[in-house]
Parts: sequence; C-alpha cells; structure tokens
Amino acid sequence: MQTKSFGVRTTALRRCKSSWTVAVALMASTTVMSLTGCAPKIDDNSQAASVTASNVTLTSAQRQNIHLYTVAAAQFRKTIETTGAVDFDNDQATSVLAPFSGPASRLLVSPGDQVKKGAALALVDSPDFAAAVSTYSKALATARTNRRLADLDKDLLEHHGVAQREQDQAETDAINAEADRDAALQALVSLQVDQQTVKEIQEGRPISHPGAVIRSPIAGTVVEKLITPGELLQAGTTPCFTVADLSRVWVMAQLFGSDLAAISLGDPADVLSGIDAKNFSGTVDNISALVDPDTRSVPVRVVVENPGNFLKKQMYVRVRIHASQESTGLLVPVSAMLRDNENLSFVYIAKPDGSFARQHVTLGYRAGDQYDVAAGLQAGDKIVVDGGIFIQFLQTQ
Repeated sequence: MQTKSFGVRTTALRRCKSSWTVAVALMASTTVMSLTGCAPKIDDNSQAASVTASNVTLTSAQRQNIHLYTVAAAQFRKTIETTGAVDFDNDQATSVLAPFSGPASRLLVSPGDQVKKGAALALVDSPDFAAAVSTYSKALATARTNRRLADLDKDLLEHHGVAQREQDQAETDAINAEADRDAALQALVSLQVDQQTVKEIQEGRPISHPGAVIRSPIAGTVVEKLITPGELLQAGTTPCFTVADLSRVWVMAQLFGSDLAAISLGDPADVLSGIDAKNFSGTVDNISALVDPDTRSVPVRVVVENPGNFLKKQMYVRVRIHASQESTGLLVPVSAMLRDNENLSFVYIAKPDGSFARQHVTLGYRAGDQYDVAAGLQAGDKIVVDGGIFIQFLQTQ
C-alpha cells in the first residue's frame, strides 16, 4: 500500500512540473512576440531620420516653368537704417551762467519763450554789479580830471609856466587814469551791462535800471530754466538758463560693424519721426572716433534742419543713411531665397548633370529686392529664381 501511494505522488508531481514548464514557455513566447511587434516601428523611425535631401531632376515639361539666374559680382550703395536721439546743436546752444553773485530777484522768461541776443532773462540783486558801476564812475571821473590837468600843463609848458618834468608827470597820470577807466568799462561789459546803462554812467545821469540783469548771449529759444526767485547765485558757476537755436538740431545715430565702413562724412540721411509722416533731411556731420562701451556702437552725428521746431531733444527717431561710396558683392534676387526646416536660408543651384541641389547661403545686406550673399555662392553659379517652391515640394515627396 505504501508503494502504491508513493507512485501516485510521483505521477502528480510530474504533472505539476510539466504544467509549470508550459506556462513559462507561453510567457516567454508572448514577450518575444510583443518585442518583435515593436521592432519594425523603431527601424522605420531610424530610417526616416537618416533620410537626407537628394538632388531633384525635372522633366522637360517641368523645366519650362523654372527660371534661372546667373550669379555675378555687382556694385551697389548701401542704405543703413538705425535709430537715433535728437539733441541740441551745441554750436547753436549755450548754458547761461550767472555773471555776478547775488540772489535772483525776478525771472523774466519761461521755457519756450523766443529771445533775441542781449534780451533780459532775470534780475539779480548783486553787490558785484553795484561795485562795478561805482568803480567805472570813479575811474571815468579820475580819467577826465587827469586828462584836463595834463592838457593844462602842456599849455603852461609852452608858455614856460611849468617845468618839463611836471608836464611829463601829468601826462603819465592821465594815461594811467584812462587805462583804469577802460578796464572798469570792460568789467561792465563782462557783466553784460547794456549800452544804455553805460551811456547813462558816462553822461553822469542816474541809472534807469540799477539792478543787475542776466542777458541771453545768443538769439534762440529758452529750453531750460534752472533757477528760482530768491536763489543765491555764484558768479561764473551757477547755470541759470539754456538757450538754443532750434532751427537746426543734431540726431545722434548708432552704427555697428560693417555698416560703419560704408558710411562717410557728407552722406545724405533721412530722419523719420514716426509722427504724422514727418520726415526730415540731414547730412552726416561727424563720425565718432570712440566706441560706446555700453552698446559697442559708434555714434554718428547727423545735422538736420528743423522747421517749426518739430524735433525735440531726446526724441527717438529712425535714421536712414544713404552711403555715397559703392560696395561690391554677389547680388541675388530675393525670390530665389527659401527656408528649410531649421529656418536656414538656401537656394537651388543647377548642377552640370541637369539636376537641382540645395545650397545653403549666408545673407548679408539687402539692397531693394536683392540680397548680398556673403557665403555659399560663387560668380557664375546658376540658381533658381522662379519655381524653387515647386522643386522643394518635389524634393519632400
């Protein structure tokens, strides 16, 4: 009985082992099948990624719709477009400094006022002015007295009334007094004292305007008022006003690299304000010898006539400078340029076997409807200028 029972257990164990083997085999088979099913997709993607654009050959009928252009060197003049900021013409603008010390008693003008040369801008209670007037009055009286005494001694000398030495001394005193008078007058002029006041002092009459007056050294527009009533001014150091002639302004443009090489002094320029289609004509007046350390650009000054004072300081404008000197390059029509999937420029170039191949190019300056090709083409190459999109379509099929 024990032998029979042992045989039954052995048979059952063999059956279980056989079933487990079958299960493992089925799982392995399923895994292999799933991996095998995915493999073709991976291979397809690898093949698709490795496909590269090949040359395109056209039929005779298709070729009739293609137009070619032979690349050749050509000369052209660049038009450089950049930005700029308006500034005063510093040759026609000045900062008015206080010519004397003292508190400002009254301001006579406001920003925007038109003034003539010598016009009064402000009144100042200045001890410097009073001292200068007093010095001139005394020097004037002393010079007159000494001159009269010198003339009298000269007459007496002719009649042997005085010695020669006395007459010489009188003449020396008169000359010295006249020199002091002239110096005192020059001091008044430097303080911008008007001719009417000087005439009143010379005639011994009371001064009609006893206060000191700050006057405009040029004719123009008051563009800045830098002082207030009661402010204490220091002679020669306190800026009071800025007066500028706005009929002509400067536009400071910024140029970079190769654009700078094409520009020279005297080149014409257009200034576009962007307001009501207001455009102005100008001329390149100066090219800086220094590079701006912040922008790495070179400032270029354009002188612009400003009718109606339309252009204001610090106004941003666009500037187009028309180069007068010629540049040489390979000009290619814009219609020949295409873009690939990476947005790189290319053209289709005709090969000796009659096919067309992509040729990537580096674009430079655009002159109207043509590009100056900096790299990628040579003179004599024939490229497609009409029908390139059709060739690109065929190449992607």
